[in-house]
Amino acid sequence: MILNSHIPHEMPPKPLPGVAPLSPDEWIIVDDAFDAQMAERARLLRTRRAEVLALDDSARPAADELLEVVLGLLAARADYTVGASRVTRPDGVEVPINRADPLGTLGMLVQQDFCLMQKPEGQDEHLLTGAVLCFPSSWKLSEKFMRPLVAIHQPVAVYDDNIARRVQRLFDGIRPGRPLWRCNALNYDDPALFQPRSANDRRAERHSADAKFLRSERQSLWRLDETRAVVFGIHTIVVAR
Repeated sequence: MILNSHIPHEMPPKPLPGVAPLSPDEWIIVDDAFDAQMAERARLLRTRRAEVLALDDSARPAADELLEVVLGLLAARADYTVGASRVTRPDGVEVPINRADPLGTLGMLVQQDFCLMQKPEGQDEHLLTGAVLCFPSSWKLSEKFMRPLVAIHQPVAVYDDNIARRVQRLFDGIRPGRPLWRCNALNYDDPALFQPRSANDRRAERHSADAKFLRSERQSLWRLDETRAVVFGIHTIVVAR
């Protein structure tokens, strides 16, 4: 059981899209579940890699750029040590920098999951073109990979046509150096971080105030300078009620 002591951001969440500005130096956070979460990420990437990592060839430049951006941010922190070929994390674990596997390397560096969202020329919506998603909250990467925003959010009831248009405008308008963030609140009886679930397999406790655990995702949007991909970040916190 991997739990946080508290939820570090303001609650309750605002209705969709409910975003606010985020300081770039606060994009990557380290919380009190870091050691245990990182050990779980390593286990998942080792034993269930096909379920937690996907990358389309078209998104490889964006994945490469994202790795370099994160390495630069970590190098400016006091709790990470970034060298030419490896990174020492706050828990003392050394992670080799494998530029042939950018998303796999990112999955071993920080608690945050990353989804690459790109809008192909001539299309109206961003597609999920790559992700390292170790801690899915009741969805499967295999079902959402290479699908557009509306399909990704099915069957979220509040994600109607109006919200879909607003979220797409948000993705279109986000600028480099001006990241945004929001949070959610999810009721769970199972505290497991890795919870893949088919879109048609609904959880009975999702609306129950009697659920044993509260799961909150600190979600962020970051525009990459060169490839112009939007990075959807997900930092997961689970606390006992």
